[in-house]
Amino acid sequence: MSRKYFGTDGVRGRVGEFPITPEFAMKLGYAAGKVLVAQDGLPQGERPAVLIGKDTRVSGYLLEAALEAGFSAAGVDVCLVGPLPTPGVAYLTRALRLQAGVVISASHNPYDDNGIKFFSASGSKLPDGVEQAIEAGIDGPMGCVESARLGRARRISDARGRYIEFCKSTFPNELNLRGLKLVVDCAHGAAYHVAPDVFHELGAEVRTIGAEPNGLNINAGVGATAPAALRQAVQDQGADLGIALDGDGDRLMMVGPDGALYDGDQLLHAIVAARVAQGQTVPGVVGTLMSNLALEHAMERLGIPFERAAVGDRYVVERLLERGWQLGGENSGHLLCLDKHSTGDGIIAALQVLAAIRQQGQGAAELLGALQLYPQVLINVPIVKGFAWQGHPAIEAARSSVEQALAGRGRVLLRASGTEPLLRVMVEGGDGVLVRQQAEFLAAAVAGALQG
Repeated sequence: MSRKYFGTDGVRGRVGEFPITPEFAMKLGYAAGKVLVAQDGLPQGERPAVLIGKDTRVSGYLLEAALEAGFSAAGVDVCLVGPLPTPGVAYLTRALRLQAGVVISASHNPYDDNGIKFFSASGSKLPDGVEQAIEAGIDGPMGCVESARLGRARRISDARGRYIEFCKSTFPNELNLRGLKLVVDCAHGAAYHVAPDVFHELGAEVRTIGAEPNGLNINAGVGATAPAALRQAVQDQGADLGIALDGDGDRLMMVGPDGALYDGDQLLHAIVAARVAQGQTVPGVVGTLMSNLALEHAMERLGIPFERAAVGDRYVVERLLERGWQLGGENSGHLLCLDKHSTGDGIIAALQVLAAIRQQGQGAAELLGALQLYPQVLINVPIVKGFAWQGHPAIEAARSSVEQALAGRGRVLLRASGTEPLLRVMVEGGDGVLVRQQAEFLAAAVAGALQG
């Protein structure tokens, strides 16, 4: 079942997910509200309460109102916080002891996408049983409780300040950011009025870009998925470091003073290496199928177990919880520090990197560039729906040939896209020329198998 109720322009639904319309958002709020009302644990006569936050997309106003109406009709109180990063909603849901949190956001997507995501009372994903109960109720009839039992709505006026203080609390008390000049790119998203203040209040000199949202410009040429603007700003302003977030503030990329871009694998390595150098025990680290092989080899050198989860930060969280570990992430910039927060948080991840720089007494380029990524070539091969590529003799023979050519110094990954009719062919290793040749060979073999 989908864990994000997601649509594009309220019309074009994505694979396995629901197209969002105001009617759907209201029904979703009502269905979720009915499930919450039916749960045990609240004192007699007390209504459950949820928190609704959003990013800066213009459609957020519409969906917020529809969700509020649906929850109220089901007898659920609503706390509104307006634009706030996704991890901020997760934090406040937990801090205010509410029954659930709701985020209206499409993360790093363009402004005309939007989505709705739920958090549990603990600030983590909803249990599967609760999700299934909500989804089962979406197509049911929508009613309304009697007037005396209607949910009420109120605005949490100090949500931004609460979240800023929470973020700052994850930075070591004995450290500060004085003397650092930072450029912070907020992607014209939910962190625009949060992230700059966090770093400034810890002592940094802060310059911002992507901090003037108008409802239509979120992620447009700025943010973690479009780092060219930040690279230019860092060099133009002579900054020590650049910090790029995405539209809902849960993804992080960094830029060094020379314009070098550091991805999630390199940032995760910096956090882990600094903790080891400080004498802390790191029982294990979780990456994904797309994590660079260089990260896995670096963990081996540090004597730290490394495991790969499926692509998606929620799969990383699940594996970390299964193992009882704390650190993990994706090369796309979703970083998990479960000793600091229950979910991925771009601001908190940046603070952990900055703490590592301070503790190690190194420059950003020296620490973040310590992990030299292996060349990685990804080729998307169009396939037809239902094509049985797994176990296909010609594809398996080609894969075996590539693995022999890499001779243990590289890695091959074949992965079907979750949203498009594509097979993603990825080859990585230390020899960039060999990697390119073998990726093209394998992609051609896949295309040939399809035609045959």
